[in-house]
Amino acid sequence: MSKRAIISVSDKSGVVEFARELVGLGFEVVSTGGTAKTLKEAGVPVTYISDVTGFPEILEGRVKTLHPSVHGGILARRVPEHLAQLEENRIQPIDVVVVNLYPFRETIAKPGVTLEEAIENIDIGGPTMVRAAAKNYESVAVVVNPKRYPEVLNELKDRGEVGSDLRFRLAVEAFTHTAEYDTAISAYLQLILQQSQGSHLPSAQISAVYEKGRWDDPSAAFKDIPANFLLAGDLVQELRYGENPHQRAAFYREPGATGASVATARQLQGKELSFNNIVDLEAAFSLVREFERPAAVIIKHTNPCGTAVGDNVAEAYTKAYNADPVSAFGGIVALNRPVDAATAGEMVKIFLEAVIAPGFDAGALEVFKTKENIRLMAAGDLSAGRAAGGFDLKKVSGGFLVQDLDIGTVPPEEWKVVTDQKPSPEEMQELLFAWKVVKHVKSNAIVVTNGGVTLGVGAGQMNRVGSARIALEQAGESARGAVLASDAFFPFADTVEEAAKAGITAIVQPGGSLRDEESIEACNRHGIAMVFTGRRHFKH
Repeated sequence: MSKRAIISVSDKSGVVEFARELVGLGFEVVSTGGTAKTLKEAGVPVTYISDVTGFPEILEGRVKTLHPSVHGGILARRVPEHLAQLEENRIQPIDVVVVNLYPFRETIAKPGVTLEEAIENIDIGGPTMVRAAAKNYESVAVVVNPKRYPEVLNELKDRGEVGSDLRFRLAVEAFTHTAEYDTAISAYLQLILQQSQGSHLPSAQISAVYEKGRWDDPSAAFKDIPANFLLAGDLVQELRYGENPHQRAAFYREPGATGASVATARQLQGKELSFNNIVDLEAAFSLVREFERPAAVIIKHTNPCGTAVGDNVAEAYTKAYNADPVSAFGGIVALNRPVDAATAGEMVKIFLEAVIAPGFDAGALEVFKTKENIRLMAAGDLSAGRAAGGFDLKKVSGGFLVQDLDIGTVPPEEWKVVTDQKPSPEEMQELLFAWKVVKHVKSNAIVVTNGGVTLGVGAGQMNRVGSARIALEQAGESARGAVLASDAFFPFADTVEEAAKAGITAIVQPGGSLRDEESIEACNRHGIAMVFTGRRHFKH
């Protein structure tokens, strides 16, 4: 009796050549629907699945392989009792299962996809065959990745069978394949459920809810805390190492991710991204997209050493660089507008690790050729939405924390002026700029700004007044007439006293300390305006 292989694939790359080789090695190839048609048109002998089951494909192809003649052949162990039952029921063993699944993730990534379209692209028979074959890996080789075809064929040619070691590795890959598939489905449907809040929305509305909630809505994550949290990722690249050379690392993209992000950005030039590059790119890009005006951010070790807005990105970049030219060396730059030749010309004057922006025009790319090691990342149109999911994750020993993304903040019209001195309209604009920046600085965070430029940044200190002293010392004489932002409340009035000595005229902070009155009194005594936003932005 010839060996039998069943082939049913969504990704048909290399399948004709693989099937032809199997036939040459004495296999009978059984196939379904579109795969059978592809093989037959290529001249590969193929047996239709309905000839094996004795039952036609029904329900528009929803039922093809869910039959004992298929699953009995896959699940039977090669022991006398099982083989006898196969023979009694006229079932032939299946030795190789080649399956990859309906393109669910690709479907939900399409703009305007409806719930019906998504549901129709949930594979049933495919995962069932994959899991059955993987469970019976001692007798069956399961192939879900076309890249494995040469390896499988080599073993069949060299030893007449797929060896036990490869069968086990293929089974592990298969279970991972179905787990990722189910995770993508679960994540999509949970988001639909959360955003619709149980209402019966038409499919077009559900699609819109999904796209808005997934990428842009800060409340998209937890309407209800799920009992189980599933996470999947597609490998983008293996990295040379992690934070340090002795740590292994890899970069993954969320399944179905679209929109502008670090994970979906195209690298146009430069050396391979490192682990630390990617972390810094995320920090830079998250901050620069806070601004509507042309803006530039320079990041070092996830903190902004220079941030500025301007009439164009060349002006914004120059102001951001001049804010701290020492720290800018070797930095990561993010812009919220496409890069032109003038901006590129300023950037190539110093060593930069990477630049991320919506795009780069031809003139800019020509300029950057003189610095071929600079990594250029084209993220696409920022108005297309965020490609990150609605969650922020932090790993701890034995588990992980999940929270909503910290997107957006309280608008200035909802801020509360708590001092006798009121901020001028110009100061309110400056306070908003400083507030957007301080949100992206590691806590305890203090930022001093003026004219839409950071003058001093105090990050990650063990006490708030320490961060204030660092920021004010960096700003120097430029602090006179500037504003100060704090990511959390002042536990004491000491930060206000330091700000007053430096010449700060206005302060923005969340408020909420038991000692708020002391800080307010100090501001009143020094003629400083202070506003409370009512929302903290810790960044641990």
